[in-house]
Amino acid sequence: MGRHHARTYNKMDQTNLVAVVDFDQARAQAVADEYGCKAFTSVEALLTQCPQVKAATVAVPTQYHAAAACPLMEKGVACLIEKPLAGSSKEAVELAEFAKANGCVLQVGHTERFNPAVRALAAMNLTPRFIEVSRFSPMTFRSLDVGVVMDMMIHDLDVVLSLVGRPIIDVQAVGIRVLGDHEDICDARLTFEGGCVATMKASRMAMNTERRLRLFSEEAYVSLDYGSREGIIVRKDANAEAFRDVRAKLSSGDDLSDVNYLDLLKVDPLTVVLPEDESDQLTAQAKAFVNAIRSGSQPVVTAKQGCAAVDAAERIISAIASHAWDGLGNQSL
Repeated sequence: MGRHHARTYNKMDQTNLVAVVDFDQARAQAVADEYGCKAFTSVEALLTQCPQVKAATVAVPTQYHAAAACPLMEKGVACLIEKPLAGSSKEAVELAEFAKANGCVLQVGHTERFNPAVRALAAMNLTPRFIEVSRFSPMTFRSLDVGVVMDMMIHDLDVVLSLVGRPIIDVQAVGIRVLGDHEDICDARLTFEGGCVATMKASRMAMNTERRLRLFSEEAYVSLDYGSREGIIVRKDANAEAFRDVRAKLSSGDDLSDVNYLDLLKVDPLTVVLPEDESDQLTAQAKAFVNAIRSGSQPVVTAKQGCAAVDAAERIISAIASHAWDGLGNQSL
């Protein structure tokens, strides 16, 4: 991810890419040569030789987030830390508190929040009653140091938490290990204060890629595809008359077996606006980060929200561990 962030900052008018840091000298130099900046193998060297640095992206493995970010924030450098914020909720809270103590902007790299379809859904301000999320992909053999919850589902946890806006009161989950020491498949059910329920499925052992979110509310049903960045919406008020007519006919005992249900629905495309200067989510994220630094405003994805996503992931992983199997496998009846 570091190379992609470097490319993004290099092409932006609002930023001047000063340097890249990687413990692998050859890799650091290759990226630096590509984008015409300096290369270092440590954060300490960066801070010593480039004291003018005001902002940095931390895109190292999760277990090294604190080691890379804290020296930067201690010098007042704003940090965009890749998701998940940390490997545990305790570490995430410590990072958030460290940033606050040093007066630094800390944004968490949950890029799906900048998906134009997600932004369009969020702008509708619906009150979710039920959310269904699926994120499937073939095995990439990356990020095997963590399970599918921290690797993939963490994206959707952040999105769902931002849409619901209420605390989680119950977590149920089941997960299966296939190749490594961590779960590769997970099915979770989250219940929120107020009654909203979210079912979330993630697999990195799938044969096809699917990234989809469906939201049901009193006002509308929305389905969006993360990948194509498109969606549809079925509004209650736009279909009320047709449904009233169907209910009346059913009450009268009419035979509606020949009626095509889909013909009754008025389905509209989700209005997605894609600014010309934000053609990809990394660019949108980086611009929001820079804007938060310059304006002193809250980042789009705050440290508190990053902590909440990690906490939810931990609770799901704990629920997986506590799930009871009967040990009989396919002999169960």
